[in-house]
Amino acid sequence: MKYVDDFRNSEIARGMAARIHRAVERRRRYRLMEFCGGHTHAIARYGLTALLPPQIELIHGPGCPVCVLPVGRVDSAIELALDHGVTLCTYGDTLRVPGSKRMSLYKARAAGADVRVVYSVSDAIALAKAEPAREVVFFGIGFETTTPPTALALAQAREMALDNFSVFGNHVLTPAAMRHLLAEDADQSARLDGFIGPSHVSTVIGVAPYRAISRDFVKPVVIAGFEPLDVLQSVLMLVEQINQCRADTENQFTRAVTEAGNTRAQALVHAAFETRDSFEWRGLGAVPQSALAIRSEFAQWDAERRYALVPRVAADVKTCQCGAILRGCAKPSDCKLFATVCTPATPFGACMVSSEGACAAHYQYGRFVAPALSSARAPRAVTSA
Repeated sequence: MKYVDDFRNSEIARGMAARIHRAVERRRRYRLMEFCGGHTHAIARYGLTALLPPQIELIHGPGCPVCVLPVGRVDSAIELALDHGVTLCTYGDTLRVPGSKRMSLYKARAAGADVRVVYSVSDAIALAKAEPAREVVFFGIGFETTTPPTALALAQAREMALDNFSVFGNHVLTPAAMRHLLAEDADQSARLDGFIGPSHVSTVIGVAPYRAISRDFVKPVVIAGFEPLDVLQSVLMLVEQINQCRADTENQFTRAVTEAGNTRAQALVHAAFETRDSFEWRGLGAVPQSALAIRSEFAQWDAERRYALVPRVAADVKTCQCGAILRGCAKPSDCKLFATVCTPATPFGACMVSSEGACAAHYQYGRFVAPALSSARAPRAVTSA
């Protein structure tokens, strides 16, 4: 398939790896963070670390919206479902995220709460429209990729005067988290040398927002696609920048990401949301200007206002290393719980729950030899922007 088999070509992958080996400087370390959980899974699935020289270290970042959802916000969602008697519509990977006292939406549903898995926010809109006597709340989470559909749903609810629908908003912003990581990293011995930038997020926000990060922190960013050849080429681009003492934002994923991004989606988001002063991220703590709040014009459809939810702060399980993993300060294998008592069937933390979590990736792929890349025909040229 075009853009799938083409970008899994084993011969080209070996050639790309050889170029990376030739490019690295033997006495230099390259600490590269793949921000997005999709990249973490691609790296684990295709065994890309085995192709790289020892000078390169790939570090997992916080790029999984389920993983960074703090315990307090999970508790608030459980409160909506159990105490306010609403029908809570949510994506499936939030069901087993642990809240306080090992509670979760899955357990809340077992206790009688009406928690339903939906595939999109439009499913929640359709339910509210079909059953006007039912109070329907959509548990909105995600980075910039999933925010436009939530914004569109708010606009539709207002247009239809859909009074029994509201959104519990938890949409967060990627560039703010990257800035926070770099600011935090400046005070630590472990440092980051560059970012493999997210792809899906960048299709919405474009390339421009990362340029200020490269400039302000003197760190290169390369936006990468999810296929193995995308990741390898992005690593090579970062290595070349670091060797040349450059700190630019480059776009490897030119077949989907543009400089300006999706301006229509951005307009939808701007009309429905405004930036919060601060928002808590699991593992990162309070991050300034890192999340979106529903604008006052849509207050009627804001579940936080409608149900007077009080912000909650709760700590993770002390023995769980999710916080350190999301900051790039630890690996799943560093955690004593990993693959012992913490498994996908019995997760202790969000990194094992989410399909994009680093722990889930290591559990699923880490014990096996990487599958062979396909021998499909060579891909079309991909150039940086």
